[in-house]
Amino acid sequence: MKSEIHPNYGTLSATCSCGNAFDVGSTMNGSIHVDVCSACHPFYTGKQKVADTGGRIDRFNKRFAGRSAKK
Repeated sequence: MKSEIHPNYGTLSATCSCGNAFDVGSTMNGSIHVDVCSACHPFYTGKQKVADTGGRIDRFNKRFAGRSAKK
């Protein structure tokens, strides 16, 4: 490998809006502020909303229940 062409790799301090702080590897130095992290994101916490809000899936199934797929 050639010397002095690769960026320096160090740690970056990231702070979430929920108060969680963690260190990540990065070529950028300093600290950043993020909106969501794995501690507060609904997908990871299990508090994710169901996609069927307002009965959209049921309404679709009722509308197209009698139709069969063309072959």
